[in-house]
Formats: sequence, structure tokens, C-alpha cells
Amino acid sequence: MDALRRRPHQRLSRAVVKTVGYRLFMVVITVTVAFFVVGNVGEALSIGLVANVLKTGTYFAYERAWDRIEWGI
Repeated sequence: MDALRRRPHQRLSRAVVKTVGYRLFMVVITVTVAFFVVGNVGEALSIGLVANVLKTGTYFAYERAWDRIEWGI
């Protein structure tokens, strides 16, 4: 239980910057793949943006949770 209560390894601002940077990279990849599948820029952007907005929150929560676990460190 103590492993879940200790301070994170990195500052919140660093985790936010990492999350946003990673997700922007993933938006480009998703939009590119979606474009090749649907053949329409507007639809590809919609797919890429919606999918990645949802994934950003889950990635951030996952990253912060693992930052509090001492296993393997």
C-alpha cells in the first residue's frame, strides 16, 4: 500500500508535456492511416482527433498510476 502513496518520480508538468507530445504524434499516425482507409481528409481528421482525445486521458492516467508503483525500479 505504501508504494501507491509515495510521491511520483516526475513532476506533473513533465507528465503533461510527455502526454501531449506523444498524443500529437499519434494523431498524425492515426489521421494518416484513416486517410488511406477512407480516402477523405475530413473523415480522417475526425477519426484521428476523436480517437486521440479519448486516448490522451487514458494514457495520462495510466502513466501517472505506473509512476507511483515501485515494482521493477
